[in-house]
Amino acid sequence: MSSPWRAPVVLAYATFVLVGLNAGVGGVLLPTLIGDYGVDMTTIGITFFVSSAGFMLAGSTTGPLLERLGTRLSLAVAGGLYVISTLYMATRPPFAAFVAVQLLVGYGTGVLESVLNAYLAELPSATTLLNRLHAFFGVGALLGPLLAAWTLTFLPWTAVWLVLALAGLPLLAGFLVAYPRRTADVADALDVSVKPGVPVPPAVPEPSVRPGAPSSEPSAKEGTPYPDAPVPSAGPPGSEPERSGLLTSVLRTPAVVLASVFLAVYVGLEISVGNWGFTFLVEEHAQTGLTAGYIASGYWLGLTLGRFLISPVATRMGLTAVGMTYVCLVGVTASTVLTWVAPGVVVATAGFLLLGFFLGPVFPTAMAVVPTLTTARLVPTAIGIMNGVSVIGGAALPWLTGAIGQSVGIWTLMPAVVLLALLQLALWRTIVTRMNPA
Repeated sequence: MSSPWRAPVVLAYATFVLVGLNAGVGGVLLPTLIGDYGVDMTTIGITFFVSSAGFMLAGSTTGPLLERLGTRLSLAVAGGLYVISTLYMATRPPFAAFVAVQLLVGYGTGVLESVLNAYLAELPSATTLLNRLHAFFGVGALLGPLLAAWTLTFLPWTAVWLVLALAGLPLLAGFLVAYPRRTADVADALDVSVKPGVPVPPAVPEPSVRPGAPSSEPSAKEGTPYPDAPVPSAGPPGSEPERSGLLTSVLRTPAVVLASVFLAVYVGLEISVGNWGFTFLVEEHAQTGLTAGYIASGYWLGLTLGRFLISPVATRMGLTAVGMTYVCLVGVTASTVLTWVAPGVVVATAGFLLLGFFLGPVFPTAMAVVPTLTTARLVPTAIGIMNGVSVIGGAALPWLTGAIGQSVGIWTLMPAVVLLALLQLALWRTIVTRMNPA
């Protein structure tokens, strides 16, 4: 990583660890919250919908926010909202206020995710950087339950939110120091003659249809190949949207709409397995609770490892982001089938680990190829929309999977996941055909 990008990229990784911690502590805190506030599971579930609403709102406003405030201030506003919200939760507010503040938490984390995804998508080696970014979310999600459980042994639940708020303060300061004010500053810092806001052309551009196709395009800067940085098309003359039409322009781009649906299916699949995998192992494979817990943890571990390891290996093998995603989606399908028919604990463990491993890179790589789906100026808004829409799949599909499991049997989990995996493959193939030619 060259020196101009080291501090912002490391800070982005640290921010995603915090976002992962925020997601990871929730499950451990739920029983304590239910007991403290005297509510039932259905009532506490309102917090999920309110937080998701904030996250979706963040997705729809990220583009305009970046247009008006730039990268630095957008991150500072989002980080400030997160710190203020978590500090308020640390005061143990009334339950209605606790529910309401989830809107700000969801909005703050949603803007942080969308802006950092958009920022890294503009850098050289975007696919690898974005995979690492989301891998650090996995690190936070793995550590979150441990942090919450350990804290609850000697402090009230409010202390967990105080710790997260304090962790956000140095990140907030870092945003103001490390990041450029505007997206155009990113291009200027590259010391290359490019249109502001347009990523550096890669040595091996993304193909428009055929995954893994070789390219003879020269490197953007001699001696500095960036094989997985996507290239956006500038579009036909006069196609740049007006400031007020960013959201409308993105929603009228079929490739971005398809990519949003693709990520909704992805997140629905990921959370369905994460939420119901334990029950599937206990009821269908007669695993003990402890063993099933270890296998379920292996799924999340595989997801994190896949984001760290697959992209660098694929780059060395000469695979483009498109080709790597095809390999991962086939691996997801095969691993799900293996988990479905697994006769014992060893095969079930391998199936869950491999399922997470191949699933891991799909979301960040989809973000990395956004510049090939639309014009450069629409990329932040497109990423925000995709990030926000993914929450719909993350809420609806796990609920549907659980409802089917309740009425028919939890054995239906893996057949349902296989169908979702095949749908991902079909959607990805359609998206690839709509990518801008290099």
